[in-house]
Amino acid sequence: MSQARLRGRDRERPVLSTDISSVPTRTRTSRATLDPARRLLDPAHTIASPETGLRYRVERLLGKGGFGQVYLAGRVGYARSVPATVCIKASEHIDGWLREAYFGQLLDGHPRAIRVFDAFPLMRPSGRVLYCLALEYARHGDLRAFLLRTGKGWPERTARREIAGILEVLGKLHRGQLLHRDLTPLNVFVCDGPTLKLGDFGIVRQQSDARGSSARTRNALTAPSEILDGAAPKWQARDDVYQVGQLLGMLIKGDARVRVSTKEIRRLPCSDHLKEIVYRCLGERRKRYLSADELIEALRNPPASLKAGVLRSLKGVHLAFTGVLSKKRREAARAAKRAGAVVHGAPSARTTVVVRGRPNPLQAGGRDGGRKLIEIKRLREKGYRVTVLAETQFWRLVARAARK
Repeated sequence: MSQARLRGRDRERPVLSTDISSVPTRTRTSRATLDPARRLLDPAHTIASPETGLRYRVERLLGKGGFGQVYLAGRVGYARSVPATVCIKASEHIDGWLREAYFGQLLDGHPRAIRVFDAFPLMRPSGRVLYCLALEYARHGDLRAFLLRTGKGWPERTARREIAGILEVLGKLHRGQLLHRDLTPLNVFVCDGPTLKLGDFGIVRQQSDARGSSARTRNALTAPSEILDGAAPKWQARDDVYQVGQLLGMLIKGDARVRVSTKEIRRLPCSDHLKEIVYRCLGERRKRYLSADELIEALRNPPASLKAGVLRSLKGVHLAFTGVLSKKRREAARAAKRAGAVVHGAPSARTTVVVRGRPNPLQAGGRDGGRKLIEIKRLREKGYRVTVLAETQFWRLVARAARK
């Protein structure tokens, strides 16, 4: 059960309860759903951790799902390292509990991860064991509930900073060959500031080989379409990046109820540079940022400008066209071939020259953010040399070749 689901229930907003139950999540695919009428813990009762000796007074149920149930609770007595108010996450199953407890230790003290203060088994009168976690309580709830409540997007500067913070946690996982696989607005929490923190590490998996990890568990709200339709059988770090791109777009839109489509990116109220970043996260899988660290670098550093270069001849160059040309594309391609160029339909690792026409008003990322221009920037990042040629210079070179 994601702590994210709790925040909406905490404020007892029926619409949130309905919306949350309609989103397929890993808690609904991992095990049979808990009987909704059965409480794992009794409100007003006090439970004790045999691990730390701390006691917690259960206050009320916040939410429930396939993992189990989460309760708001208060710490009883003094403890310097545990706040007065926590969430107790209770489950009858040990697998997700073990993972969350482990990653709570791995990420302990990270300012962008929901903290795990205590992890302990609790023996019930029936003789069965209940597995409990004492988690940091995010006062403002999960990102989805927060945006629904406030009804507005975040300023670009704030969104960049907060998503970069979430990526710091994800980067630590990726460097350890770990994949989160469940980066949804239900698992990102809004703390005071506002500051975003990442939680729910219950389905994090070790990348089994260079191809990735199993993609059987997926969330229809933010999972890549290649995963949902089965075209990509293995989950990779770039699929985590896709989910972060969804979160970034949702933050700017101010709406986390539905996924962001590539067609609506150009209408996002942000800079062209940020539109390019979102487009590359959500676009073609092989062209996405390969890891959280690559995406952090893009968020913090603007790309080099696409200034027009200089060329003496078209002979032998591998050339592609982009933008709106003054003449038909077929005519331009024939002229390029007569001048000795090899014409490609789109930029690739073999492309050395791109002839640029007027910007297409429908391109995703503004003036410099068409698909081919974004691909040129990606190729340059990989070390390929691609010269951008203004259309006027292209026709001059065509005319020069014809005179010879």
